[in-house]
Amino acid sequence: MKRILAAAFLAALAATSLVAQTKQAGRGKAPEAATPSPLVEEKGKLAILLDGKPVGTEEFEIARSGKDWEARGTTRLQMPGEAATQVTARMRLAADGAPLHYQWSTSGPKKASATVVFENNVAKLTLQMEGAQPYEQLLSFGTRVVILDNNLYHDYAILARIYDWNARGTQTFAVLIPQDMTPGSITVEDGGPQKTDGGTLDLLRVKTADLAVELYLDASHRLLRLAVPAAKAEIRRE
Repeated sequence: MKRILAAAFLAALAATSLVAQTKQAGRGKAPEAATPSPLVEEKGKLAILLDGKPVGTEEFEIARSGKDWEARGTTRLQMPGEAATQVTARMRLAADGAPLHYQWSTSGPKKASATVVFENNVAKLTLQMEGAQPYEQLLSFGTRVVILDNNLYHDYAILARIYDWNARGTQTFAVLIPQDMTPGSITVEDGGPQKTDGGTLDLLRVKTADLAVELYLDASHRLLRLAVPAAKAEIRRE
């Protein structure tokens, strides 16, 4: 019994010594700084116009969530001659703006929802359509990916933040459109300052093989207006 007590005492003494050494070694060291993020907390409402006429709105919020970030958006659309629809999305992002987890759902004539989980440039997408069995798909990306989903325009506000404004020029991103389950790539090009809306705004041109989108940003790179000239569509911050 004495040997057991002695052994326990020595073990406790060693542990205490180790803790003391660890505390001593840690003294004088500043805590590691968090990785700076290009993202900025914001929320707002966007008006969606088609050929100059209002067809919907989007409300969104981008905020910190622990060491990560979270973006939420809800779009309500009433296209001419069509039933009203609503799309809701929630995305978790790493501090550098890379997507980690994405969920979307839509209500209207046909209900559907999906989740996308990202790991090592691989996206696992699980789609659930009303009255159908869940469908899964794996998508691989050779480089960093951004999400630009249908009718969720705050995604472009995030893209404008993660564009490298120090490097400027033309930058290429892999892109995923979850509602279409479509991967691809985009180029983002600095269009320079533009005289518009009674002032000067920075322009970013976002291009795919068959679509061009213009982003108009204030001096802090906050999205104020988005235009798709070929579709006569425009999104304005209210």
